[in-house]
Amino acid sequence: MPEPILDADLPIIDPHHHLWDLRPLLAQIPEPHHPFITAVARNPYYTFDELHAEVTSGHNVIGTVYMECGAFYNGDCDPAFKSVGEVEFVNGVAAQGASGIYGAFRPCAAIIGHADLTTGDAARAVLEALQAASPRFRGIRHSAAWDADPTVLGPPFHAPQGLLLDDTFRAGFRHLGELGLTFDAWLLEPQLDDLISLARAFPDQPIVLDHCGTPLNIASYHGRLHERFDVWRSKIRALAELPNVSVKLGGLAMAFCGLPEEGPAAGLGSEVLAGLWRPYIETCIDAFGPARAMFESNFPVDYWGADYATLWNAFKRLSSGASAPEKRALFAGTAARIYGIEAILPPA
Repeated sequence: MPEPILDADLPIIDPHHHLWDLRPLLAQIPEPHHPFITAVARNPYYTFDELHAEVTSGHNVIGTVYMECGAFYNGDCDPAFKSVGEVEFVNGVAAQGASGIYGAFRPCAAIIGHADLTTGDAARAVLEALQAASPRFRGIRHSAAWDADPTVLGPPFHAPQGLLLDDTFRAGFRHLGELGLTFDAWLLEPQLDDLISLARAFPDQPIVLDHCGTPLNIASYHGRLHERFDVWRSKIRALAELPNVSVKLGGLAMAFCGLPEEGPAAGLGSEVLAGLWRPYIETCIDAFGPARAMFESNFPVDYWGADYATLWNAFKRLSSGASAPEKRALFAGTAARIYGIEAILPPA
């Protein structure tokens, strides 16, 4: 039986979700044993209708930020520019929502795309093409997730070791600031030093750390969350000392984090989930403050451990002691400011 929605009027901007059609990819993986593949296989087709069903499940989601995931690339253009197709597609979804037919909800009010920064200065032309593809385009994510144990991430992820430290990557990275773009960083807890180095090297570049830095409870890291917590916390505090870095509070229901270990869609209540996530969420909020922290759904990936309505209930439980201005920041205001979509925020 669904839980009652907590604080149903609280405005939410969901700053991290995907849209995709993974059916061709999944067809190439005949035996999807990795938990991540098992999770996404439950939602292989996830576009506007599926997203709309989630955000109308009871919480007051007024808008969202789309996060790149390699979906709907343009197969008819130069390989370097294929990722422009993803932004073009998502801009159409945003226009669909902006029609007003579906109410006040504004999906994909900001769009984060992808450009390959390892091409160095050549990445600038791609970034400019992404900007031209949509007025909603705000920045990119170039995932850096890597581990020496290949079973941690599984087959879909192929970032090289030390990507954020690479000189050619950084040559491409510097163009983000020149073009006024943000950078979303997805990497794993053992890699957080790489992001600290990058953020220090580019102190004026806005960087958003995804998924609380992705603590690991999978493969060779299984059962080691408690053992590694102090290391993770020290890195989070070091990142928080850098004013150009913000953090997304979520992603913990991914199979990588194992919070919970059961999945897909473990069916646990929001009180249980809040208990599992509390050490990580509270550490991040304490370190960054509400003005540089934002709750995220990471849907449909986080469907591994929670349905959409229950996930937001858990976040509301975790912020129950916050003031009204702090809640406004954590659930909508910080995302609106960082991604330049303040216009969709209702008056305080």
